[in-house]
Parts: sequence; structure tokens; C-alpha cells
Amino acid sequence: MARPRLPIRSLTALSAGLFLLTACGGTGGSGNKTTEATSGPVVVATSTWEAALAKAAGAKNVRYIVPASIRHAPDYDLKPSDLTAVAGADYVLYASFEPFAGRIKDAAGSKAKMIELNLDNDPATTQADVTKLGKLFGTEQAAAKWNADFSAQWKTLAQNVRSAWPGGKPQVVVTEVFTTWAAKLAGVQPAGTYGPAEVTPAQLSTLSAKKPALVLDNENMSTGTVLPGSGAKQLEIVNYPGADLDLMAVYRNAAQQMEKAFAGS
Repeated sequence: MARPRLPIRSLTALSAGLFLLTACGGTGGSGNKTTEATSGPVVVATSTWEAALAKAAGAKNVRYIVPASIRHAPDYDLKPSDLTAVAGADYVLYASFEPFAGRIKDAAGSKAKMIELNLDNDPATTQADVTKLGKLFGTEQAAAKWNADFSAQWKTLAQNVRSAWPGGKPQVVVTEVFTTWAAKLAGVQPAGTYGPAEVTPAQLSTLSAKKPALVLDNENMSTGTVLPGSGAKQLEIVNYPGADLDLMAVYRNAAQQMEKAFAGS
């Protein structure tokens, strides 16, 4: 899921107190948190996405570096205080498209194991990452249980979205390249895709000609209205979990957005 760095909307500067939000069992929100349990390996993730995967896999001592309020994690500027936390980790989780991965690796030293994850909310990729981490952490049973629950919830969400199809027929949908998983959840094949760069005039013409009812934009890399004048309703699909590291919430939120949009068509 490698992505070039793109210009996005301005990000609000955050205080140093936000740099090390934790994860497992926490209530979310801003400020430093302590983990509910300290047994098992110490896992430091670069963002909430990797941290949520670790939590899903059964890790009990998880922290992440990039604040949950940052829209596009790869654009975050690491601070010395961020790198200090990495030094005490048993595992450091990162994605190849994050430009600070090299600095994270240097800060981790020889103790921590660097684990690269393929961040993509496609269900097969998500479950593969959870299984992989469960094996590394020695929490295979917890990972397997989460995957089973995930499969059941995905099926239910998919049925709910499809039941909202206007007239029982699938809608024409255009997606950003990293939100195709949401189209799959809706039971539709994208009529076209765009991104991660801004839509060119030629793409605008081609995609608008598809007469899409919905555009599934990527909130974490949004550049604004994708198909102005096309009449398509644009939904902002979020890929990153929130501070509570509830990965399933990403899927629930997308499903609810699409259900509402289909019901209003």
C-alpha cells in the first residue's frame, strides 16, 4: 500500500503530551494513558492502524506514536520524545509508505524486532496481518477469535448495506484506490478508481461519464471534491482507527455511511 506523499489540508500542531497515546483497554481520548495490562511483549506502533492490528491480535501492552487526530500519519514529523519510547519496545510495527520508518528502526536499536505491515482494510489483508502478529506475540488463540468475530461482523455489515440498495439494485460507485474495500463491503464493483494523486481533467471527464451515484473518497488523503458537477454524493471513508484502537469501528462507520447514502437515493 505504498503511497507518495501528497499535499493535504493543514494539520494542527499538537502538544508533546499527545505523542504517546496508548491502546489496549484504554478509553481513548487525548493525553497520556497507561495500558490496562503490562504482561506480554511491549509493542510500539507508528500509528493507530498498526496498533489496532496488534490489539486485535491479542497484544496487551501497545502504544502508538502518531496522534490519532493526525489525518495523514505519514506526514507526521517525529520528535525526539517519540523515538525514546521506541527504544524500550520488543516489537515495532510500521508500514513501508511511512517516510519515518528508517528513523524508527535506528531508534529501536538491536533489541526490538521491526515488523512491516501491509496496511489495507481489505478483509483478507486485515486478517492476514492479525494472524501474523498473533504468531509473533504468542497470542494465536486471541488472533483467531478476533478473525472469526471479524468475519461474522463483516458478513452482517455487508448484508445491511446491500439491503439499503435503492430498488434492490447496486449503485454505480467510484472509489479512491485505498477505499475499494468499502465498495466490496457494499457489494459493488467500482466503476472506476482514482488517486492517490489529485484527479486530472482527463480523469474527471472519464469518471464523471460513469454517472456514479457515490464517490468513496479517502478521508485520510482527501483533496476536496473529487467530481464537481457530476451530481455524485461524496462520502469520506476513514481508514485509520481512532484513539480507542477499535478496528471494527472503521468498517462499521463506513457501512453506516453507505447505508444512509443508499437510503437517501
